Amino acid sequence: MSKERTIIHYTVALTVFRKWLAEGIITEEELTKIETIIAEKYGLSSCSIYR
Repeated sequence: MSKERTIIHYTVALTVFRKWLAEGIITEEELTKIETIIAEKYGLSSCSIYR
């Protein structure tokens, strides 16, 4: 998968989870854990500008 595609997939996934946070389905703590897992899945480092 190209770097551009991985960034798009990461961004789309996070958009869904941020919506869940806004709706009260998940907590801020859960979003932080999810974000870390998704970033690792798509190979984004913790200092990436996309995070």
